Amino acid sequence: MKIYLDNCCFNRPFDDQSQIRIRLEAEAKLKIQEEIQSGRFKLIWSYILDYENSRNPFKERKNLIGSWEKYAMEYIQETPLLIETAKTLNQKNLSKIDSLHIACAITAQCKYFLTTDDKILKKTSLIDQININDPIGFIKETI
Repeated sequence: MKIYLDNCCFNRPFDDQSQIRIRLEAEAKLKIQEEIQSGRFKLIWSYILDYENSRNPFKERKNLIGSWEKYAMEYIQETPLLIETAKTLNQKNLSKIDSLHIACAITAQCKYFLTTDDKILKKTSLIDQININDPIGFIKETI
């Protein structure tokens, strides 16, 4: 099963773990990474993940997140069709970056787009081309 993790999902283990939700999402995300390494899930990477990660001011975090590209089975580049998909998503009040991430996952025909971003999670009912979930919900559905 192809899955796409957005940048905030990759960053979750670096967030303040004093809140139970953040700690549980971080643990779920780490479990998903184990399943990617074992071959159960197929990670998709994209040019927009590279772009967003390149802007991370924390070098160690940037390097650790970037190292996950080697586990990706597919790398999504920008195409005219991807941009059109992103524009359609952007009309649903998603940010341009979020629209591009989701468009990359749709282009790759991922079954799931995983995020910890509440703004995206609140709009899941508006997007029917892909399953959008947080790491905890994904684990509940698939493991």
